[in-house]
Formats: sequence, structure tokens, C-alpha cells
Amino acid sequence: MHNVVISGTGLFTPAQSISNEELVESFNTWSQQFNYDNAEAIERGELEAAPLSDAAFIEKASGIKSRFVMDKAGILDPQRMKPRLPERANDEPSILCEMAVAAARQALERAGRSAADVDGVIVACSNLQRAYPAIAIEVQQALGIQGFGFDMNVACSSATFGIQNAANAIQLGQARAILVVNPEICTGHLNFRDRDSHFIFGDAATAVLLERADQATSAHQFDVVSTKLLTTFSNNIRNNFGFLNRAAEEGEGSTDKLFVQEGRKVFKEVCPMVAELIGKHLADNQLQPADVKRFWLHQANLSMNHLIVKKLLGREVSEQEAPVILDRYANTSSAGSVIAFHLYQDDLAPGSVAVLSSFGAGYSIGSVILRKR
Repeated sequence: MHNVVISGTGLFTPAQSISNEELVESFNTWSQQFNYDNAEAIERGELEAAPLSDAAFIEKASGIKSRFVMDKAGILDPQRMKPRLPERANDEPSILCEMAVAAARQALERAGRSAADVDGVIVACSNLQRAYPAIAIEVQQALGIQGFGFDMNVACSSATFGIQNAANAIQLGQARAILVVNPEICTGHLNFRDRDSHFIFGDAATAVLLERADQATSAHQFDVVSTKLLTTFSNNIRNNFGFLNRAAEEGEGSTDKLFVQEGRKVFKEVCPMVAELIGKHLADNQLQPADVKRFWLHQANLSMNHLIVKKLLGREVSEQEAPVILDRYANTSSAGSVIAFHLYQDDLAPGSVAVLSSFGAGYSIGSVILRKR
């Protein structure tokens, strides 16, 4: 059995950003036009009037102030309200591949590694661009990696689940090093005409390189102390888009083909589950929550993160203990906790214990205990 380290991380951030104010202006323009066009039906009670959104409401409800996106113009166009991402020819790199490769190259550079040092690629994200060929195999080819690649999806927990898969393979000697990449175009599955969720998501891609500890040379190493995963079925976060939609005409145009959630139920049910899992995971490794110098948590909702860490530590936490990137990136699904890890790791002292955790639809929860080398 080999010990495993994370030796490099990478981040791709789209060039375009949308502020809450810009998003609200687009939403309210659409809402007012909808109400005008359907005034008689609304008056008869056949349709509900579309409500207005508010930038202050968004920040208070979520902690989000802006989000990076792959296409700003399409999202803000009140006649469209979705990103415009043209299809590419089959012999061109897919957009998910392009994002993943950018993040992966940064992770390789930070780890002091090249494609020749890597044996596998795992693309772990909430929405895959196609069923096959696997995006991971496309990324593998683009980087020139000789080995294997596969895609996996556990929604917002995909990154931590991918890390466990990679760590297990390296521990067993099946690979020297594996890239776990998380390309997320979350704006593609978001209903920008739903006041309760139109502000939630942004786009980004992250990458983590895991390798055998005895072969790593990076100055940015973290021992993978332990990983722990949990899933339990819930309909409270759901996306029904899939290849069988075309075989069921009655569901065409349904909004549940996009992201839908029961936000209050998710908050109430997920927070205690996450705190309990992390607490038990630490205890199983003879650690206490007070031993953890940093929590890199899934960036979905600021109040959720504050409550989870408060349940663990019994007190309010500082941003240094639980860094926040949600305000400027919004929820980037599986990439969120890794963005926080990538941006807020270098100041930790050798020997510092940290937890990388993600949670979301499923429900799914992943916990990774790390120790700075």
C-alpha cells in the first residue's frame, strides 16, 4: 500500500462575470414583460404573476455577490436567459475538455509534473456534456497522458468522490498519479426565470493531482489522511434532464429538466448530516474538530457553511478557518470546495490538519482529511 498526497491544484476561471445587479435587471425586465403579455390570464387566475428579484435579497439569502460565466450576453438577454454555447465539430475540443485542460495544466505545473508522470484522468462533475466518448478520455488525449480515463457524476460531491477513487487506485499501485478534474458549466442547467434560484450558479473548472507520496517533489503537498463518503436518496435537489427525455413527450418543456430544489428542506436536512459525518470521520482518525486548522467546504450557501462549522466547533468561525469564495464565484457545484482549497492553502504551516468537504444532491457528502507536509 502506498501513501498518497495531493501535490498540485489548478483553477480555470471564465473571463466574464455577472453582478447581482446585472442579473436582477435582466430578470426584472423579463418578469415585467411576462406580466404585461399575460395580464388577462393573470387577472383570471390562470397564471401566476412573475415576481421581481432584488440584489440585496440575493446576497442576504445566499452570500453571493457575483458569478463567473462562460457566456454573459446570452444569460442577460431577457429574450433568451441562458448561455449561448454553440456546438462544436466532433474533431474540435469540447468546451468541458477545454476548461478541464486549462485547470489540469495549472495543477501539473504546481506539482512540478508533466503528462508523462500521470497514469489516469477522472472527470468528476455534476453535468457531463455528452454520454460518450468520455470527457476524461478527451482530456487525456489533449494532455498526452498514456493510461486511462473515465467520467463520474455525484453532483456537487463529485470532486471528493473522485479524490477517493484516485487515492484508492494509487494506494493499490494501479497508478502513480491521477488527475481529478471538475469542469462545471452550471449556468447551462439553471432556470434563469426562477426567482428562487436564478442567482445560484456560476461556471469554473478545478483540477487536483494525486500521486504516490514517495515520488512527489512538489512544495505544495498534502497527505491524504483519510476519505469518507455517504449517500442517501432525496428528491429535494433534482435535475431530470437525460437521454430518455426524447422518449417521453409528456415531459417536454418541463422545468424539472433544469435545476430544481426545495431549498429550505435541503438546508434543514443537509447541514446536520454534513457536521455529523465530518465529526465522525475526524473521530475515526483520532482527531477532534478543534484540531482542524481549515475547512474547505462546498460553496453553495454561506449560512449553510457557517452552521456546519459552528455545529462542529461549538462557536462562530472566522473566514480564515472556513474560507469563502461563494461571494464572487457563486455555487460552482463540485468545483467550489476545490476553488477554496486552491486559493487558501499556502499559508498553512507544515503539520496543519484540514478538511475538504462537499455535499449536495443525492444527498451526497464527501469528506477528505488532509495534512500539510
